[in-house]
Amino acid sequence: MMEGALIVISGPSGAGKGTIYNSVMERMPENIRSISVTTREPRGSEQDGVEYFFKTEDQFNELVKNDGFLEYANVFGHYYGTPKKHVMDMMRLGKTVLLEIDVKGAAQIKSKFPSCVTIFIMPPSFKELERRLRGRGTDKEESIIKRLSEAKCELSQYKLFDYIVFNDDLSDAINDTVNIIRSERNRTLRNENKIKQLLEE
Repeated sequence: MMEGALIVISGPSGAGKGTIYNSVMERMPENIRSISVTTREPRGSEQDGVEYFFKTEDQFNELVKNDGFLEYANVFGHYYGTPKKHVMDMMRLGKTVLLEIDVKGAAQIKSKFPSCVTIFIMPPSFKELERRLRGRGTDKEESIIKRLSEAKCELSQYKLFDYIVFNDDLSDAINDTVNIIRSERNRTLRNENKIKQLLEE
């Protein structure tokens, strides 16, 4: 069986990582969407094990204590984390797991799981990043200034990533990301067991 892979898509707010991630999942539905654990309450029609794994704070802390996360963080008073077991179970089945996360989370995962493949979504310029953030029309000026300050720091972390994808043209950026994932799935080491079986026939 082919060994699975963990692909981490990251980048600063406004770079377009969420849009690229969702487009890649549409183009490559055979990939597995990583499901996060959260301590917040379900919203609307959200279901446990579909949008999120919903846990109490005590359950979340127990998972932290038992090294159950590849990464986790407190976001606006609620905890979110990437469950190690879910990712590893899918990879053992030969699946490619895709995860979209912020730069800090990506760094945590890379330090714990060095063989994961990290892709940094880079805006064409800082001015364009600012234009996109302001164009959303959902954030107050104070929030935009904070996001831009964080983005400056995050952009400087690009060397920690395996690949850089420039999102100056969305269609090209999606194609580049799809090609990276296909290339990684075809790496010799990931297919070693499958090749051995073939040679033994």
